[in-house]
Amino acid sequence: MERQQIRTPGSPVTPPGGSSGPGPAEGRPRARRTGARRVLRAAVAVAGALVLLAGAPVGGSASALAPGHRSASALAPGDRSAGPPQFVPGACPRTPRPVPALAGARCGFLVVSEDRGRPGGPTIRLAVAIIPAASSSPAPDPVVHLTGGPGSDAIDDAQFLVDAGLNRDRDLIVMAQRGTLHSVPNLACPEVDRFYARAVGLRYDAEPTEELLVQAMGECRDRLAAGGVDLSAYNTLENAADFADLRAALGIARWNVYGYSYGTDLALTYLREHPEGIRTVTIDSVVPPQVVSLPWTWSSAGEGINAILRACRDQPLCDDRYPHLGRTLARQVRKLEAEPLTLRASPPGGGPEVEVVLDGGALVNLLVGNAVPSADVPAALDELAHGDPHRFAAARAAGTTPAVGEFAYGLTESVACGEWVPGSSAEDLLAAGRRAFPGFPDQVLAQAPQLPYQSEVCRTWDVPDLTNVQRVAARSAVPTLVLSGTFDAKTGARWGRFAARTLPEATVVRIPGVGHWVTPQSPCAQRVLASFLADPAAVDTGCVADLAPKPFTITP
Repeated sequence: MERQQIRTPGSPVTPPGGSSGPGPAEGRPRARRTGARRVLRAAVAVAGALVLLAGAPVGGSASALAPGHRSASALAPGDRSAGPPQFVPGACPRTPRPVPALAGARCGFLVVSEDRGRPGGPTIRLAVAIIPAASSSPAPDPVVHLTGGPGSDAIDDAQFLVDAGLNRDRDLIVMAQRGTLHSVPNLACPEVDRFYARAVGLRYDAEPTEELLVQAMGECRDRLAAGGVDLSAYNTLENAADFADLRAALGIARWNVYGYSYGTDLALTYLREHPEGIRTVTIDSVVPPQVVSLPWTWSSAGEGINAILRACRDQPLCDDRYPHLGRTLARQVRKLEAEPLTLRASPPGGGPEVEVVLDGGALVNLLVGNAVPSADVPAALDELAHGDPHRFAAARAAGTTPAVGEFAYGLTESVACGEWVPGSSAEDLLAAGRRAFPGFPDQVLAQAPQLPYQSEVCRTWDVPDLTNVQRVAARSAVPTLVLSGTFDAKTGARWGRFAARTLPEATVVRIPGVGHWVTPQSPCAQRVLASFLADPAAVDTGCVADLAPKPFTITP
């Protein structure tokens, strides 16, 4: 008999013998997960490009193979006609920053059709890394990772996952999603990277900014299309089929699916479309495919930001030092939107000063993107109100140093324009913004957080509307662990419970005081996940009951 297991803090279930997973200290290298990316980003670190050829490694930088290019040297004979999916062993990707987790990995690439609806059409290659379990007697069912973005580099996630203990008792499998770095083709958009580096010196929500963004996206689209890329084939349905093909190609009977951010949208799609061989699913920072849209982003932004403000009120020291923080935020958004600040600031990681513009839209998006650590938000808002914008200015300046060519905006836009943008109007978006932040200017609320001017971009990107087949809930009795952070302003915590409504074997866990991508940040979440993988019917959530947001920064 199916049972609903919606567990919350205060209702722990302890498995026989107990189970706890090792994990890093609370917090993670935030600077690698924030910056200039103005997309619904899972906040990912960046890595260099690589082309994998059959039987021989070929390393290089992003310039080694132009994004989207299909050269004769990059594609072996037969790559232009689709056959059965196959895994070809090869060298591990060479990344510009060390990923120690790859040192003992077995690697290669998966060859699949670009468009499964076109028999005899081109194939694509997706880099795969299989990281062995730390245990000397691992369980037979590995964990497969589905990264965020869409457009992020999954290979770079490997170290965060290993540090969080995901390979403690099982092999960990990481695959580059179609169109991303370490796949062929790579749908990176250096044109867009350069735009965002320039955009920190522009108003966030102004017509010239819109025109430059649409122009950059159009240039990228034209280049990718001219290189033979079928942009309509880069969507969540094809992406999910790639992972189903990977399991079959590796000969794995059952595995455990772990996805975060966009990877939860993908994981739920995968569960819905290809349930065979899935032992468990973990979704971390949840994007339910049936509801994700531009208006949905304001719901998440409002929930996450207001949770931080409420947590300050709940801490006497913070409330006494920073009273009426919600009013302070609304006043500063209105003030900056009416009179933007133009100033010079150095990026948090160092480097020369650059000119940045801080307006109301930029302030809101810095908060949504966690560009200022949650613990520092009350202090930063108070300083801003008293004429010191240095924390927000430095966070804005971070966008001047993007990793050009390493984020796959081509996948981002094909997914967003085919699955998220259709079906809602500018009026719908504005109404959602007003519900989330009643006191903010309409000019700020008219742009979706992290996805500005997306309707205009999508008219240029021009891919088919897939909402009728993709905005569908996953309904499954496969055991599912749902993890959400209460400070997450990208994928609000309420959406975890929402997604669980059609998953009768779901265990829902909310981690107080944690933002986007819970597992690497929370040792408690790591212990919960370890117990879930060990025995999905006896999840130990006991550590959650004692959690509370950390103390906020209190300035003199």
